[in-house]
Amino acid sequence: MTARGRVALGLFALALLAVPFFADGYLISVITLVLWFAYVGQAWNVMMGFAGQLSLGHSLYVGLGAYASAALFVHFGVGPWAGVWLGMLAATLAGAIIGTLGFRFAIRGVHFALLTIAFAEFTRIAFDHIGWLGGSGGFFLPVGDAAGANPFDLRGSPALFYYVILALTFGALALCRRLLHSRIGYFWLAIREDQEAAQAVGIDVFRAKLIAVMISAAMTSLGGVFYAFFYNNLFPEQIFSVGRSIELILAPVIGGIGTLFGPIFGAFILTPLAELVTWGVESAGLDMPGIKQIFYGLALVAIVVYRPEGVWPWVARHLRLVHQPGDQPSHRAGDRP
Repeated sequence: MTARGRVALGLFALALLAVPFFADGYLISVITLVLWFAYVGQAWNVMMGFAGQLSLGHSLYVGLGAYASAALFVHFGVGPWAGVWLGMLAATLAGAIIGTLGFRFAIRGVHFALLTIAFAEFTRIAFDHIGWLGGSGGFFLPVGDAAGANPFDLRGSPALFYYVILALTFGALALCRRLLHSRIGYFWLAIREDQEAAQAVGIDVFRAKLIAVMISAAMTSLGGVFYAFFYNNLFPEQIFSVGRSIELILAPVIGGIGTLFGPIFGAFILTPLAELVTWGVESAGLDMPGIKQIFYGLALVAIVVYRPEGVWPWVARHLRLVHQPGDQPSHRAGDRP
């Protein structure tokens, strides 16, 4: 990242910190949703963008984190910051099982993606019949005082949730940057570019890919904990659905798969525009169910046709936020901000 890029990132962070001082509750909630998609997009990016393993069932990990923390809170009074560990453990184990089955039997590409969908769907059906967790009728958390602030139980005003997800988003950004510059990060890059060549030079491909899946699952489950306490209701049909999984991956796809800042940039493009489209249709008095999904589909088509590498790399190059090829020794793709 250039000096201009670092300044831009600093100004962007300061602007986000100041949002609750100037915005109303609705705008704060919208940007909170944007940051949530940025966070879970960053988590998915670890698995797909860094290690090259396509998952279309990431809603599984969101749901496991959400239900585990919510159940502990409702039934046993255990706060979310303690319950998050159970959610992360459940998601990590699920990721380990999926990864072990897929990688041991050399399941790759679209077939591995179908395996992730199958596990998410199986879990959705199972949770539909677990009465202790509300079943298909939904599981509801007690609503806290919106005027107060209890960060230990994640109960309070929209501003409280906003700062929590802001911290998670920038924490994920810092973690992913550290991972990319680590030994395992270089292994992931080699596997993503040419798995056979990586294996030929002595990289333990199975172990490296499994670590990527488990880290991605654990990070995503933390996003599920936030989801549960922000919305206060959980329905298996919603949280484990394939549609939810697709929503999770849109931000990094739009922003730029394999880049650090792409999921954040993509979320800030896609989510506000989708909300604007929905608002415009409702304001016009039109009955167009599924308009947001139609917009998502059109956005993906536009990206595939015009910017297959994502919007962020193109913007970063044109604004000189990142080093150009001739500026200094070449950087690997994962080093892009």
